[in-house]
Amino acid sequence: MTVTALIVAAGKGERLGGGVPKQYRMLAGKPVLRRAVEALIRHPAVNALRVVIGQGQQELAAATLDGLDVGPLIEGGVERADSVRAGLNSISGDAVLVHDAARPFCPPAVVDRLLASLEFCEGATPVLPVGDTVARATDRLNEPVDRTGLVRVQTPQAFRLAALRQAYARWSGSAPTDETTVMRAAGMDVAAVAGDPALDKLTTPADFERAEEWLASRLVPRTGMGFDVHAFSGEGPVMLGGISVPHSRGLAGHSDADVVLHAITDALLGAGGFGDIGEHFPPSDPTWKGVSSDHFLRHAVDLLHSKGAMIDHVDCTLIAEEPKVGPHRSAMRARIAEIAGLTLEQVSIKATTTERLGFTGRREGIAAQAVASIRMGPIA
Repeated sequence: MTVTALIVAAGKGERLGGGVPKQYRMLAGKPVLRRAVEALIRHPAVNALRVVIGQGQQELAAATLDGLDVGPLIEGGVERADSVRAGLNSISGDAVLVHDAARPFCPPAVVDRLLASLEFCEGATPVLPVGDTVARATDRLNEPVDRTGLVRVQTPQAFRLAALRQAYARWSGSAPTDETTVMRAAGMDVAAVAGDPALDKLTTPADFERAEEWLASRLVPRTGMGFDVHAFSGEGPVMLGGISVPHSRGLAGHSDADVVLHAITDALLGAGGFGDIGEHFPPSDPTWKGVSSDHFLRHAVDLLHSKGAMIDHVDCTLIAEEPKVGPHRSAMRARIAEIAGLTLEQVSIKATTTERLGFTGRREGIAAQAVASIRMGPIA
């Protein structure tokens, strides 16, 4: 059986605010849509994956899905059913998994159960029992509803592709909320398989908070260390922590010689197991001559986020007799937080001297050492 996963991501998601549809919002450093795609595209039974997007979302979706094999993006319609129809007209195969982009986590076992059910039914959907008391309400609580046999219907939903197309061809009602409604209206059987709380839809800000907490609970703490040295050379100022610090002398280096950003970058790369800054930006490569070091730090952050990692804290200690760091500490913290997408509380900058011992004590240069704390899953 050839299976195509169809991710429906055409919604506007305006209720959450923030200027972008919720499927493009960041969740622990990665867009929700990308997480939803990655969860299905790596399943061994999924032969192909396509994404249905909203009008005007082409550029945003392409950036979000960069590097993933999703084929040409499909433009959807005003209603969810219009988007599903557009997707069905663009795919082939024996079976289709229709999935909401706002459900970024899909356990492989759920897909296994869905596809196994297609041997006996035209469709299948994951469900969860309703455990709470159910009642009708307006601004006051009204009569309770018998919850016997009630379930919450989730996605992805699996269908024999030909059967779903036939069901939509017969559909004449108002816009359906999901494909099981269309299938059952056509008289076709839809199996109910065990769902998973991880498949709950992201709708409110509280849902995003819970998703962040759930992700964090599945990650393993990791720590990285970084160290960098640059000698004084030429005229000032010096770049420290992404800001220009007035000083009579500058620092020698292939890039802008920002020892703080270099040390933090190395610490983050080390925490992720990605080597060191020299492997990613060789000093022998003229491309990086004079480049601003915020480029290096963003690269390390993006690399971690691409692996689903969360950065908890970075701490850097400057070792130098001069210049004085105190007057610039707050600005450095703010700039590092801005570059790395962190809060101010997640960035620490300290300074010390070597009591006039060694090269820093002789005012020949500046050193910096950094520690980064992250949480990350195993690297594939």
